[in-house]
Amino acid sequence: MIKRNKASITKFIIHKIGNKFNDTRNLFSEKPVIFDENSYELMKPYLLKPFANLAETYRFHHHADVNLNEIFNYSKSIFEDEESFVETSKNIVKHLYEQSNSAQIKTGDVIIALIEDVEYNEIFTNAIGIFKIENKTDFFQTYVDGDSMDVMVQQGISTKKIDKGCLVINSSDDEGSVVLSVDNNNYDTQYWIKNFLNIKYADDKNNHTQTYIEMCKDFSNEVLKTDFGSKEQSHFLAKTIDFFKENDTVNIHDFKDDVFEEDEHKEMFDDYKKVFESEKDVLVRNQFHVSEIVLKKQKQKIKTEIKLDTNIQIKLDVEAPDASSEYLELGYDDEKKMKYYKVYFNEEK
Repeated sequence: MIKRNKASITKFIIHKIGNKFNDTRNLFSEKPVIFDENSYELMKPYLLKPFANLAETYRFHHHADVNLNEIFNYSKSIFEDEESFVETSKNIVKHLYEQSNSAQIKTGDVIIALIEDVEYNEIFTNAIGIFKIENKTDFFQTYVDGDSMDVMVQQGISTKKIDKGCLVINSSDDEGSVVLSVDNNNYDTQYWIKNFLNIKYADDKNNHTQTYIEMCKDFSNEVLKTDFGSKEQSHFLAKTIDFFKENDTVNIHDFKDDVFEEDEHKEMFDDYKKVFESEKDVLVRNQFHVSEIVLKKQKQKIKTEIKLDTNIQIKLDVEAPDASSEYLELGYDDEKKMKYYKVYFNEEK
């Protein structure tokens, strides 16, 4: 979604964040970090790489007026007056601190960065990054002790991935300011996205595709697998992906006619859609254009395999939706009093 080739970090500060529930306090820095070359060359990709392939974007939200959204206002303040960077970064941490309403909210380091020349939708602009580091990695540090070497264990920040982060892009459309977000330590679904950032998905094909496929995955797991077994679940997921691949536009009625043979299953899908929309507080569109980039990412996440209690797994190809119905047969052995799967094939690959 963004390109970072020409991007540069122009301001960068680190604060410590506590937990209001546990009465652990914040610790604030008074000056931005001045990088040496090696640190900078590691830090820039560490902060920006997670956002390079994101398809889904968010927009700021508030139940009364988006201008009352805290992060929207703090970001706007920095964009308009870079001299406010240090004090505004403290306010961002204080706002995050107020969201720690349970013991499971982790303490850690919070990085606030002003980044210039980020490329978004072929336009170069600046962005504000907010990152929370919750986990530290153990590593060995060697040192000289007299006339020999010794080793000790220390903790530091891993350069592999951030725990939580967002980029507020200094760009907007009809829905408002563009926000990107990642959460690789998702122990509380409300804490980062809703309570701290208060953002919602943009009303576009990326969001529509993402939401619909997530609903299908949940339906397959909670309804089809429970009532009809893993074979039916995997067959449905493969048919779903195949339908999205073959159609530029998804129409829910065409979708049901294509993936379901029984009217009963169509009714179950309709009932589940209402439950999903209510529980997730989302609207699942009945017709929308397919996002190829979201489809590609979701396809990689879908697991179409049957796990048996005899330590055997049957993996089905999501690219071949009819394979399970044509070449996989479920039966019951009266002598062993056990179910079985019979697999047909011509030769091993």
